[in-house]
Amino acid sequence: MTPAPELISPRSARVAAARRLAKRNFRGKDRLFLAEGPQAVREAAGHRVGGEPTLLELFATLEAAERYADIIGAAREAGARVHLASEEVIAEISTTVTPQGLVGVCRFLDTPFEQILAARPKLVAVLAHVRDPGNAGTVLRCADAAGAEAVILTDASVDLYNPKAVRASVGSHFHLPVAVGVPVERAVAGLKDAGVRILAADGAGTDDLDDELDKGTMGGPTAWVFGNEAWGLPEETRALADAVVRVPIHGKAESLNLATAAAVCLYASARAQRARGGCRSVTESQGLS
Repeated sequence: MTPAPELISPRSARVAAARRLAKRNFRGKDRLFLAEGPQAVREAAGHRVGGEPTLLELFATLEAAERYADIIGAAREAGARVHLASEEVIAEISTTVTPQGLVGVCRFLDTPFEQILAARPKLVAVLAHVRDPGNAGTVLRCADAAGAEAVILTDASVDLYNPKAVRASVGSHFHLPVAVGVPVERAVAGLKDAGVRILAADGAGTDDLDDELDKGTMGGPTAWVFGNEAWGLPEETRALADAVVRVPIHGKAESLNLATAAAVCLYASARAQRARGGCRSVTESQGLS
């Protein structure tokens, strides 16, 4: 009879090291974060940072290891240490109420802001003053789905690696470059120097998104700046933008939440850029060339 695989002890130093990554100060110190669930772990297993594997360790219950044998295989192929764990261990590490049996320990994967600029991105989401981790992760997911080429979190925004943000992105953390801790003034100045038009999304904006589309000014490289969930963007941030744009409310809704507004704005730009002629420079899109 084949002996049962050995389970890692709840008192293991490896478990303790993973468990402490639920706290921001330890994540920053170790430059590691947790990815939970099959989708996030699958994406982590296939991702690399600077040529090195992103996924370093994987904790899996016996049931999850059998159900997601392909993910376990991919993790091992990537060089990750795989630990079979009891549900008790997973509950110790996990930050969810109902864990899915897979928790990975991953390297930080943020990209230097200068590297993003050097790639001359055509569509960027800038999160300025966004404090809710679920919203940050959802906007990252929306940016990924819309085909954005980068996301920037300013120094006034939530931690990219907060477990709620990681869960809300559903694997999009591993799909596109993200710069963190960039002062909003530096982010805007750098993007402008790279030929990117800056649009601030704000419910009190003087310009209407529909009008912007009708004018044909959205076909060029664009960065959308999204603000705080409760009070939007401060005046000094709005003043940095080339235009302050509101999403029109055609019905009786009081407003849109941050993630929904971000999805509308990003997809509007994506459609304009994919229109006949492709993505144009701002100068060309305004007929000035």
